[in-house]
Amino acid sequence: MKQMIDLFTGRTISLTAPRSADIEDMNNWRNSHYLRMVDTDYAFPKVPDAPSKALEFRIRTNEEDQLLGFAALHSIEWNNQCGLLAIGIGEEENRGKGYGAEALQLLLQYAFYELNLNRVGLDVISYNEPAIRAYRKAGFTEEGRLRETVLRDGKAFDRIVMGILRREWIAMQA
Repeated sequence: MKQMIDLFTGRTISLTAPRSADIEDMNNWRNSHYLRMVDTDYAFPKVPDAPSKALEFRIRTNEEDQLLGFAALHSIEWNNQCGLLAIGIGEEENRGKGYGAEALQLLLQYAFYELNLNRVGLDVISYNEPAIRAYRKAGFTEEGRLRETVLRDGKAFDRIVMGILRREWIAMQA
């Protein structure tokens, strides 16, 4: 019998359920420069979001169980087998270490193997170059741009629309 895939545990990180203890850390992220990298809405202090229909995970280290960030699949259209993802690593010192890339792979594995989605999409602000590189490395293709839809500090930036199909992701795993 073929070995079962561990859907939520990677080499160094795991996707876990949200915990009430995460609220303070995540609120700190929401009120910082981080918010301007992952969200196109205006920045202001926010309370934790109300429950949503998104499939939300927290990214944690396997060894210390340290909260690193979040990952989510949302706006799923079951009849079309497609959805959108969002992902972020909260503290700057935890970025660039491969945690987000590993979480991205776990999230895509879950989307394609468990949820049976055919397409996963996202949008990213054009100045978030590290995220764009990570998405391309994971196999995402730029599908279009919403020109000058994000205004920051008196400058206009594009929102880049990217997507990956199940067959493209599977081919990259071979």
